[in-house]
This record gives sequence, structure tokens and C-alpha cells, in this order.
Amino acid sequence: MSTNAISGTTGASNAAGTQSATAAANEASDRFLKLLVTQMQNQDPLNPMDNAQVTSQMAQINTVTGIDKLNNTVAGLGGSLAQMQMLQGASLVGRAVLMEGNKLAVNAETGAVGGGYELASSATKVQIDIVNSSGAVLGSVTQAGKPSGRQSFEWVPPEGTDTKNLTFKVTAMNNNTAVSATPLMTDLVNAVNTTDGTLTLELLNGGNTAYSKVKAIA
Repeated sequence: MSTNAISGTTGASNAAGTQSATAAANEASDRFLKLLVTQMQNQDPLNPMDNAQVTSQMAQINTVTGIDKLNNTVAGLGGSLAQMQMLQGASLVGRAVLMEGNKLAVNAETGAVGGGYELASSATKVQIDIVNSSGAVLGSVTQAGKPSGRQSFEWVPPEGTDTKNLTFKVTAMNNNTAVSATPLMTDLVNAVNTTDGTLTLELLNGGNTAYSKVKAIA
């Protein structure tokens, strides 16, 4: 289904819902006013309603009507936000994104594989082990003197190495103290969709992933 079709359907649905809610609010207001007028017409002349009572009841219906209008406004904003998310998400199709994960990406030009990681604090030594689908370590990359934050690495596989389904493991140390390291991987966006108002990316290797999990866009 195209983005225009989705946006049109969403807009029509929101408009219909808003019109229905407004009609219901107007009907409730009319009923209240008719009851109030009837009550005043049939009140006890010796014990009439005072201004405070009338003002209180009018304030109640105004409050209910105001809340209903606010709900309609919020619902309209929600629909507009969903459409904006779809338009923004559409621009990501075909682009690479950075997110948590330990799958290695292959550089089509050089044949090298690479990934990244994020250090919680500085590390004097970082070791990245390259692991195949059987769990065997094919090689390692060692880096030294890395500050906290995001880092990247590349590994050139020996000729004839199957680079499909390769993963990596990061071990970071600051002298004799272990440092927390979060693996980061790049993936390609194939499509986008919205699920319960949340923008979801359909990735080449990572499957469906919430847009909120993306750390950077290539």
C-alpha cells in the first residue's frame, strides 16, 4: 500500500471520528440545556434555583464540552503525527542505519567486514573477535587507547572466507578493569510501517525494529 493511500485512509478515519465525537458532544449539550430549561420552568416558585446552582450546572456542561474538544484536538494531532512519521520514514528506505547488534557488514568495494561499539568509559585495550555461524573465532582486531563513546573497526577476511552471518564480540579493559562495551551494527532499511502509532523499520538483517532504536543514519 502506498504512503498516500495510508495517509488518505488515516485522514478519512480521523475526520469521521472527529465529526462523530463532535456530534455526540453537541447532542449532549442540547439535552442538558433542554433539561435545565424544563427544570427552571417547573421549579417551585417559593424555592427557586439560585444563581449559584444555575452557574454550577452550566460550568459542568462547559467543562464536559471543553474536554471533548480537547480530546478531538489531541486525536487530530495524533493522526497528523502518524502521517509525518510515515513521510520521514519513507526517506530512510535504502539507507543504512546504526543500531545495537553484533552482525558484521560487508564492504562491497574492499571486501572487508566492519562494525562498531560504544564504550561506557575509556579503555586502554579493546579486542574484537570475529565469529562465524558455528561459533568459531576466525580472527581478531585489537585497538588501544580508546576514549568513551562510539568507535568503529574493520577486519579483512582471508581469501575464500565465507562472510555471510559473521558476528563479533567486544572485550574492553582499562588496565585491569573491565569496561562495558555495547556492540553496534549497520543495517539497510528495506521498508517502513507504523504499528500502534510507532514507526517501525523493516531491516535487511535485523527484521522489524522500532525507529527509536536507531542511533545514527548513514
